[in-house]
Amino acid sequence: MSTEATKLVANNKKAYHDYFIEEKFECGIVLHGTEVKSLRMGKCSIKEAFIRIENGEVYAYGMNISPYEMGNIFNKDPLRPKKLLLHKAEINKLNGAVTRDGYTIVPLQVYFSQGRAKLEIALAKGKKLYDKRADIAKKDQRREHEREFKVKNLY
Repeated sequence: MSTEATKLVANNKKAYHDYFIEEKFECGIVLHGTEVKSLRMGKCSIKEAFIRIENGEVYAYGMNISPYEMGNIFNKDPLRPKKLLLHKAEINKLNGAVTRDGYTIVPLQVYFSQGRAKLEIALAKGKKLYDKRADIAKKDQRREHEREFKVKNLY
C-alpha cells in the first residue's frame, strides 16, 4: 500500500496472527454505489472474509459491507460475494500456489487509493499452534525490553 492519498477502511490483524504472509497483492473490488458510500463511512468488516478462485475469477466471501442508511431500495446484500479485479498472471500465480503448495488467500486490508476502493490480499500459509506461541513470546519479550529501556532512560 503506497502512502500517498490512501484512507484505511478495515484491517485484518488476525490474519498476521494466524498465517505466515508470503506475498501481497493489491486488487480492485467490484462494488455498487451504496456499497461505496458505506465504505467511505468506514462500515466494513473483513475478519471472517476469505478469498476463492472460481472459473479464473477471484471472489471475496464473507466481506461484510453494512447497508448504507439512506440507500433504501438500492442497498445490496451485505454479505454478497464481491468480485476482485486482478491481472490474469496474478490470478494464475495465486491459483497455482493454492492448488499445489497448501497456501491460502487471505484479505489483509480495505482502503481507498486515489478515490478507488482497494483490497489488499496475501498468499499465506497457516501457522501451527507452536508458531503462534513463539510469536506471542517474542512480542512479550520485545515489550519487556522496551519497558526496561524506557525505565533506564528516565533516570
